[in-house]
Amino acid sequence: MVNLDLYRVFYTVARCGSLTKAAEELYISQPAVSQAIKQLETQLGTPLFNRMRKGMELTAQGGELVFKDVEKALRLLGGVEEKLAELRETATGTLRIGASASIFQYILSGKIVEYRNLYPQVKIELISDVSPKIIELMKADRCDIGFLNLPINDDDDILLGDPIQILHDVFVVGEAFSHLREKEFSFWDLQKYPLLLMEEHTVARASFENFSRSFGVKFTPAVEVDSWDFMKRLVTYGMGIGCIPREYALRRLSEGILYELNVQPALPSRSIGMAVLKNSNMPFAVRAFVNLFEKEHENGRFDL
Repeated sequence: MVNLDLYRVFYTVARCGSLTKAAEELYISQPAVSQAIKQLETQLGTPLFNRMRKGMELTAQGGELVFKDVEKALRLLGGVEEKLAELRETATGTLRIGASASIFQYILSGKIVEYRNLYPQVKIELISDVSPKIIELMKADRCDIGFLNLPINDDDDILLGDPIQILHDVFVVGEAFSHLREKEFSFWDLQKYPLLLMEEHTVARASFENFSRSFGVKFTPAVEVDSWDFMKRLVTYGMGIGCIPREYALRRLSEGILYELNVQPALPSRSIGMAVLKNSNMPFAVRAFVNLFEKEHENGRFDL
């Protein structure tokens, strides 16, 4: 097997013409340099240097014959190492991001645009699905990074960073029910009105039902929807009271299209988490996207 370190020592000694200078350049002892030369000469079966009083001189039938080939080989290897180092520190290839449609729309869209401007050479693949499916895709190596509605069940294969966004579920109405905004509601009072909720088997719905059960209340929604945009539209048209993260309704609330009700006690907050596969080699393209969030959340770091 070729020992590249021996050839590097040979090349350095030949270039410096001195064991002492070569040892200084290689940051090793002079005896170690001398031993490496002897070992290489033994492997090749020929003397490589003439030991002169003034230093080391390549032998005509040994050192001079191999010097140019060794120099060329080391330069080629040096170029390979530089290219690999560049790849590790350059965002290239494809970045596969998994999240729900709502998270893409309300949380990630700005960061994706920012990332695209910084690293235009990266192909960005957006995978829209529910959080459990995103986790499955990550485990199957079909998704590099996932943004999940929390909480999720513990998973030994998933590394979850600190939350990147806190969500506050609130109750909103349109103009048809705007008179209710002047009142203070108890959680139980909501049973008197048509309620719009996300469909079953979503984190938002599970969070709502867990909270309502803790108060011994069971709600039967008048309408179940599969997207926040559809809920906002129906609430705006007067279909009833919607339960939605305030962060997803800020524009309509600020424009006076929707009104937030004062309901006590308030629903518990939820969050969005960023997740990667444990023990995976995170390419620079992925790390660069993670860093966009860590600039804003200094404590929200992965244990890389």
